Amino acid sequence: MQTIHVVAAVWADGQSRVLLAQRPVGKPLSGYWEFPGGKLEAGETPLAGLRRELHEELGITIQNARPLIQLSHVYPEVRVQLDVWRVTHYSGEPRACEDQPLAWVKPGELSGWNLLPADGPIITAILFPPLMLVTPSPEANREQFLQILKQALKRGVDFVQLRAPELGLSDYASLARAATALCHRQGVRILLNSKPEMVRDVGADGVHLSNAHLLRMTGRPLPQDFLVGASCHDETGIRLASAYGLDYIVLGPVQATPSHPHGAILGWDGFKRLASCSLLPVYAIGGMLPQSLEQVRKLGGHGIAAMRGLWQTQGSEFS
Repeated sequence: MQTIHVVAAVWADGQSRVLLAQRPVGKPLSGYWEFPGGKLEAGETPLAGLRRELHEELGITIQNARPLIQLSHVYPEVRVQLDVWRVTHYSGEPRACEDQPLAWVKPGELSGWNLLPADGPIITAILFPPLMLVTPSPEANREQFLQILKQALKRGVDFVQLRAPELGLSDYASLARAATALCHRQGVRILLNSKPEMVRDVGADGVHLSNAHLLRMTGRPLPQDFLVGASCHDETGIRLASAYGLDYIVLGPVQATPSHPHGAILGWDGFKRLASCSLLPVYAIGGMLPQSLEQVRKLGGHGIAAMRGLWQTQGSEFS
């Protein structure tokens, strides 16, 4: 089966809407909407191809872009390897240079558009925030824990995984209700690191599963209304997460941490290799700081998951 390498762009206007283009009559899959881009030419790098395609199709010049997600999709007659980039700076005003219909769409409404079958994971990547806080132990002072969580949210944490393995189910559920209420007041989604069936009871947004849980389950534990992610350390876990229709994975540890000083470390090369195997958004974990985000994105990751790096950071907002 032939494989073609395609690049696509995601960027937002001043109203946080993203641009879609409709495939014209006469092209394969005509009528479908897609993120602007096209096929790479021989010897062309993804970024060079993206710059060329967007200039030809939309008349704009890319000044800065970063990798968002890499994925592959098999159509009946061709396999598509897709490099998706987040455009952050460009010059010019997008216009339909090839007379293709264009539309600016709010991210939350993308699922209602007739997008190419390969583009589904792009929607997930757009909607997932880049910074996931994995909470440390609340220990004995629950009110102090919630106060520090509140400050982390104000500094820019936009995704929370509530991890407290030392608590019994009753105490964890009580803390989860309070943390969920706090996060939702700030417009932030929260995942439980606990039993999936607890998610509905406390009103959380989803569940994060351990690698051990992932390896022993036989399917997605919650419907699509909820988020489901898992920790992965190797290709086996990554394949299962995709097969079960999970929404993201956390991959690591990339570096040694005080909480896991003797575990197997992936290193940056290992992270890059395994991240390239995932069709889902990948969060790097293990020694991550807000400033690690740029490196993670260069290596094919979507964001970072961190405990101390996001919980204890003081001062200015996260970038």
